[in-house]
Amino acid sequence: MEGWQVWDLVQRLGGQLRVSGNAVIGWDMGAALQIGAALGVSPIAIAELLPPIEAVMVRKINDEISSGSAERLNI
Repeated sequence: MEGWQVWDLVQRLGGQLRVSGNAVIGWDMGAALQIGAALGVSPIAIAELLPPIEAVMVRKINDEISSGSAERLNI
């Protein structure tokens, strides 16, 4: 159950990106934890599951940016 809750949280974090120049560096984890708490998601589950998902997200978005297809992402 907690895995699905964290995945739902991931879907809500689109506006919480941290950006430096032309690169995404991650999510605002403080905001992620606050949103998760408001949704009743276990902070332990967030701390365990969100960082590896964040790493994949950062890699994929930055790949899209560097390949010139970032306009598909609405960034």
